[in-house]
Amino acid sequence: MMPLNHPEPVARPGRPPVIWSIAGQDSAGGAGLSADQRAADALGVHLCPVVSAVTAQHSQGVEAVLPLPADQLERQLQALSSDLRPRAIKTGLLGSVAAIELVARWIDHERARAPAGVDPHEHLALVVDPVLGASAGGAAFSDDAIVAAYRTRLLPRATVLTPNRAEACRLLGWPAPHDVPTDALPGMARALREQGARSVVITGGDDLAPPDAPASAHCLDWMETPQARGWLTAPRVPTRHTHGTGCTFASAVAAAWSLGHAEADAIVLAKMLVHHALVRAHPAGQGPGPVMAHADFGLGSGTGGAPLPWLGLGEALPWRLQVDGCAESQTPLFQPFRPPSDGLYGIVADSLSLRDALQAGWRCLQLRHKAPQSLMPHLQESLAHCQAHEARLFVNDHWRETLTALERAPQPGTLGVHLGQEDLLSLDTADHTALLAARHRIMLGVSSHSLWEFARAAGCGASLIACGPVQPTTTKDMPWHPQGPDNLNWWVQHSPVPVVAIGGLLTPEDVAATAACRPATVCIVRGMGHNLAEMLTRRPALQQAWQHGHQSPRLPPTRLPHPCLPEHTRASTEIRGWRQG
Repeated sequence: MMPLNHPEPVARPGRPPVIWSIAGQDSAGGAGLSADQRAADALGVHLCPVVSAVTAQHSQGVEAVLPLPADQLERQLQALSSDLRPRAIKTGLLGSVAAIELVARWIDHERARAPAGVDPHEHLALVVDPVLGASAGGAAFSDDAIVAAYRTRLLPRATVLTPNRAEACRLLGWPAPHDVPTDALPGMARALREQGARSVVITGGDDLAPPDAPASAHCLDWMETPQARGWLTAPRVPTRHTHGTGCTFASAVAAAWSLGHAEADAIVLAKMLVHHALVRAHPAGQGPGPVMAHADFGLGSGTGGAPLPWLGLGEALPWRLQVDGCAESQTPLFQPFRPPSDGLYGIVADSLSLRDALQAGWRCLQLRHKAPQSLMPHLQESLAHCQAHEARLFVNDHWRETLTALERAPQPGTLGVHLGQEDLLSLDTADHTALLAARHRIMLGVSSHSLWEFARAAGCGASLIACGPVQPTTTKDMPWHPQGPDNLNWWVQHSPVPVVAIGGLLTPEDVAATAACRPATVCIVRGMGHNLAEMLTRRPALQQAWQHGHQSPRLPPTRLPHPCLPEHTRASTEIRGWRQG
């Protein structure tokens, strides 16, 4: 029996997006639909709990798994389809091959409704949590036929697949997880994507590494998406109460996706939600208790929320985990950045403009010189000018030349390099070594335009993190939504280091409004002026606007950032290739 044809639902302003969770009902209230509901509530979406199976279980194990007949599952889907059409569907425990095949048919039918030219995943996302067993043990959740059905029916349709290590091994037919080294996870994720899943994240909660292994204090997830790939890490929460973590994570990914976040950003938010839910977990029986998702997870860690996770470069761990003594998240790995007292950070194209800016009173400047063949004279002159005025200088992109210039900058913390995300991703192992070797003498600034880029900048141990574009800008052709005051405020809440606001800040009014979010500095490009006379005229007004903005009431905390990419670009590989310097 196929779904009935119903008219498309009319969008109603102010209503949260709808997601369906097709999963099991846990009689202990820890996992399954109970955990899914808590995660959906924490992210502010409406969840429709579709029962696919009932479990007889308690906190110490599962005694029975009772799949619903396929016709009863289909009746639930038909009823919802007439009124509560989903933005995303998340699957958990399905319990039978018939249920898996039904879900696959339903996904195909609903995606066939997508308008011409619309990506089927954008029309309806499918987040697959392949629940193949219970961490507490007990009755079997799956057999070989169910695993095969996942491989052939759901993986090719999955927008995001969220197995833990043991589940990934079963889906691939690999040995038991304790025989699989951690560095095999990237290859496992690629193999799962080759089976059709658009994005894969292999969660690390079941990592069996010895306690004294490197980074054992951090939970390591491997993320493989169209936007980003790498190790996504967060401190392990010392608790035995972990019941429902996988369900919570997958439901959070589906909820964040339905709110408009790209897969990589949805995974970052889900990572934060699970960390916070583990902190709030409580005992409820003799065994592990349930994790408790809560809407406060999106607040800064200093106000009761979850810490920002770290994302590594390529297949390497984040730099902060590679260097001994860098576990403290509030300490930069490179030389710390001391913001200028006037809050102004200027960007100039050459040493002549930089000299004019210094004469006009600017004390924090970036040299953005786009012609490598003529860079060194400008860099050497700029460094000499900045030393004479006790100003801080960042050099955009050209990190090798900047390291060479360190010989002319005897004072640590006066010279820095600013890198875009593509610059970071283009570094090879020798480049990593060279930059890390200079970390005690040089500052590092990193651009960020999305949550995964923010997490990567934090994982690099940057001295400052740029958040942009704050407002629409014509300086660069960018795929990103403007961050606005809400996202800038969220960056400031969560960043372990000073935040620089950049993009579209032209007038004193722009500066005053941005300063109310309390970034460390505001970055001005065209608004500086083009010559000494204009710079002398404009800088006092910009400085006064910064002071006025800092004296205004601080914005209330932002619980969740808005999406950083338009939905039609979420699957584009062009995002990773965009120059972000």
